[in-house]
Parts: sequence; C-alpha cells; structure tokens
Amino acid sequence: MQTTPLESILTKSYKAEMLSYMEANPADFMELVELSVTDKQPYSWRATWLLWSCMEKNDVRVQAHVSTMIKQLNSFKEGQQRNLINILLKMEIPEEYEGLLFDSCVAIWLDIKKQSSVRIKAFEVIVQIAKKYPELNNEVDSLTDKRFVEPLSAGIKRSFYKLIR
Repeated sequence: MQTTPLESILTKSYKAEMLSYMEANPADFMELVELSVTDKQPYSWRATWLLWSCMEKNDVRVQAHVSTMIKQLNSFKEGQQRNLINILLKMEIPEEYEGLLFDSCVAIWLDIKKQSSVRIKAFEVIVQIAKKYPELNNEVDSLTDKRFVEPLSAGIKRSFYKLIR
C-alpha cells in the first residue's frame, strides 16, 4: 500500500523536520488528526506525538475528535495513550465525556504494569477533573495508595508527589 507524504515524514524524519513539514503543509493537519485516532502503526503513535507538538491549546481543528480520542483511549498501546492524554490535557473536555475520561485514566493508573510515564499522565487528568468535581477527592485519595505509587520510577514519583501537593 502506498504511503502518504505525511506517513513518510513520520517514519523518516526528526522532530524539527516533522514540525517544518506541518508548517509548510497545513492541509495535512487533518490527516495527522485522523492518524492519531486510528491504529495504523507505526504512523499512529508518531502522529499523536507530532499532533501534540504542533497543535494549539484548545485547537479548534482537534475539538471534533476529542470524543473519539476519549472513547478509544484504552484501546491503544502506551506510547499512543500517553500522547493522546497530552493532547487531551491541552483541550477543553466536553462535560459529557469527563466521566468516561476519568474512568479511562483511572484504569490506566491502576495498571501498575504500564509505563510510569503514561500512568502519571493519566493521574494528571484524574487530578484535573477532581479539581472541578471535589466530590471525587475521596476516590483520588484511594488512588494514592502506596501499591500504585511504588512501581513508579524515581523521577515520576517526584512528579506524582508534586501533583498531590
């Protein structure tokens, strides 16, 4: 199957070249968004990483895809999950999807076999949503139990303790 110019850039270039390509080819932005919500590897996880790097905060071009990102979050591998969470952290989440996002992030956080980097991103979302809904604070407290924190790498543990302060 023929690769698109964007797919080619995603697998053959360094970050600076990818960002330059996106700047020079704004029409490919939607392809980047579409790739980020599919499982077309090796392009999809790289697309989520590039999208996070080149999108604006609350980017209107991404807004229509937020619900898909949330619904499919737990179906992707860790690298793509982490970057989708990074994207979602930059977006305003529609109220009707906050519960699903919270639950998905709790599932990621509770999976101690997952990489520390994806787990801490999921925990960031949990904390962000709990700030908006204080009634979730007891649930968040239960998620700070040492059995969930101990498996984190040393650097990520420091980030975790900053988050809960």
